[in-house]
Amino acid sequence: MNTTPEPVWEVPEPIATCDVAVDDDTVITVRRHGNPDGPRLVLSHGNGLAIDLYYPFWSLLAEDFDLIVYDLRNHGWNAVGPRAAHSLPTFVRDHDLILEATDRHFGAKPKVGVFHSVSALASLLSSATDSGYEARVLFDPPVCKPGRSQSEFDLAAERTAAMTRRRTDRFRAVQDFVDVLGFLQAFTRVVPGVHELMGRTTLRESADGEGYELRCPKEYEAQIIDYARVFAVLVNFEALTCPTKVIGAGPTLPYSYLPTFDLTHVLTVDYDFIPEATHFLPLENPEACAAATRDFVRLQCLY
Repeated sequence: MNTTPEPVWEVPEPIATCDVAVDDDTVITVRRHGNPDGPRLVLSHGNGLAIDLYYPFWSLLAEDFDLIVYDLRNHGWNAVGPRAAHSLPTFVRDHDLILEATDRHFGAKPKVGVFHSVSALASLLSSATDSGYEARVLFDPPVCKPGRSQSEFDLAAERTAAMTRRRTDRFRAVQDFVDVLGFLQAFTRVVPGVHELMGRTTLRESADGEGYELRCPKEYEAQIIDYARVFAVLVNFEALTCPTKVIGAGPTLPYSYLPTFDLTHVLTVDYDFIPEATHFLPLENPEACAAATRDFVRLQCLY
């Protein structure tokens, strides 16, 4: 029996922060970590999660890169706003406003976007993407093409959204949530310590003082999954002008969230995958994801 204690991931305080008012009801706190003199990476996360949860991944880049990290609206550090505004179009608009605010607040310089899942999709749908970034690294964006791929995606999305709505969203203690994660197939491959980190980064104390609740409410998370079904087919990879690296999950593994779309046939995209990794690959193999990010940035002569 292995009695070695799991590592405790302590996310450091940011070097600086910037509050970006993306609409009348929503402020997104952008944070700066890493090396301010290095090449700039802009990072965000997947649906229902938080960018601080990805610390085992982006900490590996902190020595050499100027890291700008932010949570999607109604996630992580951000307060919960109206559910009616929680959608892919608002994520895309937020992304563009954050891009502008980053240059304004931290000084303009070339940027590489590093995004996972729904934030990767928002980046792909943004009209500002090609002009805003020198390059992009996208981890398993939820995209598909019309036809059989779309049908499989829709079925998986319906199932995932239904499971999300049935999920328990309040807990007496953070440890109760951490214990549940140990039984969820989607999080069985994550590196040691991520379950506890997820408890600290995706839960907040309940307003009534009775325990803890998800920072991104489950209905909000499920609503984005429903939206993803509509927007997943809209990405035109052939029209991309910004150098883009897409890193998918292992293609031989049964997907635990949404199907991975194989982009080996798309000539405008540098596509690769992490063997034995699922949709949550930055949490499962952060070393390989960081190495792939570093290599692609170096390939673009930015590092």
